[in-house]
Amino acid sequence: MAEFFDTLCAKHIDMIAAQPVFFVATAAADARINLSPKGYDAFRVLTPDRVAYLDLGGSGNETNAHCLADGRITIMFCNFENPAMILRIYGRAVPVLPKDAEWDALAKHFTMMPGTRQIFDIAVDSGQTSCGWASCGWASCGWGVPVMSMEHERPTLKKAHAQSNPLEWAAKMSTRIASIDGLPARATDRYIAGDI
Repeated sequence: MAEFFDTLCAKHIDMIAAQPVFFVATAAADARINLSPKGYDAFRVLTPDRVAYLDLGGSGNETNAHCLADGRITIMFCNFENPAMILRIYGRAVPVLPKDAEWDALAKHFTMMPGTRQIFDIAVDSGQTSCGWASCGWASCGWGVPVMSMEHERPTLKKAHAQSNPLEWAAKMSTRIASIDGLPARATDRYIAGDI
């Protein structure tokens, strides 16, 4: 049976650190549900009740728009190796852009990457493990998820951002001011070079 918790424990944090991919889901009233996979070394547990992730520019800015409109966010980690484990974090997210006062304090937790546009600061409301984690133990669910191993990260997104002209990149990102459904989003105000 699934177990709910208010804060992350050491086993949750260890499981998160071992995952090369995580999934982000957001929604707002009368809007499509957004679900995105995320990779790279982009997720941090700041405290047992606060997490954050570094967001690179993509084709849209749905997560930003949904978080401004509603704030709700779900992060899912799934262990594709053994043992089978699934961990969900439910929270409220605030997009923090480089121009925001909170940026420097959050950014120090990450290695900047080319194309970084924002950091999502997430207050953990609750979490859920698949059945079998009892009292921060190991999981016994996720049994329907295939066993896979990571071959390597795709460098494509970071390379594409790194090869962009910073002024052209900033101009392109400045157009990301609405969701697919027309909800307002905040566009990033600067190009961040970062490391490849």
